[in-house]
Amino acid sequence: MPTIAVIDNGLCNLGSVTKAFEAVGATPKVVRTPAEVAAARVDGLVLPGVGALTDCVASLKSSGLAETVRAWIAADRPFLGVCLGMQALFVSSEEGNTAGLGIFPGKVLRFRLPPEFKIPHMGWNTVRFVQPASPLQTGLRADDESFYFVHSFHCVPTDPALVLAECDYGAPFTAAIARGRCFATQFHPEKSQAKGLQIYRNFASVAAASPAAV
Repeated sequence: MPTIAVIDNGLCNLGSVTKAFEAVGATPKVVRTPAEVAAARVDGLVLPGVGALTDCVASLKSSGLAETVRAWIAADRPFLGVCLGMQALFVSSEEGNTAGLGIFPGKVLRFRLPPEFKIPHMGWNTVRFVQPASPLQTGLRADDESFYFVHSFHCVPTDPALVLAECDYGAPFTAAIARGRCFATQFHPEKSQAKGLQIYRNFASVAAASPAAV
């Protein structure tokens, strides 16, 4: 079974995320520093988060984990970002005019919607996968699976090929991204019951099939 490092940046429900990985047979290891990532010899790295992106990015930079995440993704090692963990990968965000990690070109924008659409976008919504045969989609239908969202901002990648899945809330927005073995979701798999567990199971399978642990 793969060992998955889960980054504790003080802005996530670690209990829900680690229990989800345990439920699918993976071994989660909570990490707070680059040294802990190295010592754990993990197969995959996960960046979850809730709250403010400004705090998330500041925590990653102060701990040194910002460079760990950049290097990990650059080496095409299995990575999964969740919610803030997806938004942090882009160049900038309108939330606090925050500079992200700059791993992917694009911005994070606040929803601009008619009054009948509440912000934050909160609750279950249907997702459609637009990348064919992505390993993160294994066991899931292409266009009618529902996941749980809680967010006021959404990612706008510069490169459309980065988009793994879309969702409609007033207009289409990016619900997940993928490139190589880097994946990220705007929705919360750990709050999405059986379908969310399938996302974690699929990521664990990618990690298990990766080259030797680092």
